Amino acid sequence: MIAKPGRLLAGNEEIILASYEEFNRIPLDLDLTDQPTHPPRTHQKTIAEPVSVSGTGTFSGKSVTTITFEPTDREGWWLDRTDQPDSLPIRVAIDNVWTTGSIVSNIVLRAGSPHNYVRMVEHIIALRMGLDIDNLMIKIDSGDPPLFVRGSLDLLEALERAGRKTVNRPVKHVTVKEPVTLGWDHGQFVTLAPHTGSGVPKLIVDAAVNFPNAIGQQRIRFPVNYTNLQTGAEARTNTPYGKMLYCKTVGKVFADIRNLGYTDQNILIAKKTAYHNQPRLVRNGKSLEPVWHRGVLDLLAAIALIPDARFVGEVTSYKAGHRLDCDLITQLYLKDLLTPVGNG
Repeated sequence: MIAKPGRLLAGNEEIILASYEEFNRIPLDLDLTDQPTHPPRTHQKTIAEPVSVSGTGTFSGKSVTTITFEPTDREGWWLDRTDQPDSLPIRVAIDNVWTTGSIVSNIVLRAGSPHNYVRMVEHIIALRMGLDIDNLMIKIDSGDPPLFVRGSLDLLEALERAGRKTVNRPVKHVTVKEPVTLGWDHGQFVTLAPHTGSGVPKLIVDAAVNFPNAIGQQRIRFPVNYTNLQTGAEARTNTPYGKMLYCKTVGKVFADIRNLGYTDQNILIAKKTAYHNQPRLVRNGKSLEPVWHRGVLDLLAAIALIPDARFVGEVTSYKAGHRLDCDLITQLYLKDLLTPVGNG
C-alpha cells in the first residue's frame, strides 16, 4: 500500500496530505493482492483472427456501431475509423488524447483531421492492461463505440474467441523512477509508485471512491490479471439520478447529450440512499460495481495510454477521474519520469 503521496507534480500539498489521511481510513472492501499476476511472457502477441462485436452507439441514439478486432504488425493498440478512409489509424497513446469530455466524462482520442476521433475509448483500451495482447487493430465504423448492457464483457469475450499469435518482438515494461502524485483542490489524487524487486513485473491497483449518495465510500486493492479484468469489465458507468434526469430533460438541448444512449440497463444510477436500478458485483451486501468500474475500466484506460511498453508498479487512486488520470500520464512524459524494467 502507498500510504503517503509521492513527489507532488501538481496540487496543494496540505490538501493532498489530508486527502491521503482520509483515503487511508477507508476500509478495504476487497483485498486480492494475494492473487497471482500475469504469467511471465518474453514475446509480444496479437490476435490470431478477426472478430466483430456490434451494439447501440453511446452518443448517437439508436444507431448501431460495429467494432472489429484484427491482428496487426504494428506495435501497440490502434483505432481505425473505417468511415474515414483518408485518415490514418489513431494510436492508443497519451499524445492522441483530444479531450476528456465535459457533461459526459470520457476519453476521446484523435489523430490528424478533427473528424478522425473516437469517443469513450476507455471501455475498450483498458482491456489492454489485463490481456496478453500487445498489438491490436480496432476497426470501428463511427466515432461512437457501443455502450453495452454488460459493460465491456462483450468485447472481452470477443477477444478471447480471437485466439493469439506470437510476434517476434520482446515484451517491454516500464515503471516510474520514483513515487509521484498528481492532485487537485478537492482532494482528488492519483499516485504511481515504482515496480521493485526482481520478481515478475506486475501492476497493483488500490482504488477508492467517495460519493455523497448510495455509492458512498468503496475501496478495492487488486493485481491486474485476467480474472480481475473480467470482474471489472462487467462494471457499468455510474451516474447520479439527478444527472440522469437532467440528460433526459433539459440536457436534450445540447448536441453532446441529446441522443445519449444511457438506459436503466447499461449504466448504474445512484439515488441519495439507494440505487435506482439493480447494482452488480455485490459483496457482503454492498455493491462494489462503482469502484470496480473506476479501478479497471477508467483507471487502467489511462495507464494503457503509455504506448511503448506495459507499465508496472503500483497505482493509487482516490476520487479521481479521466482528466486527472490523463494529466498524470502527460506529466510522466513532460518530466521524463519513466524508466525501463528488466529487458524493457
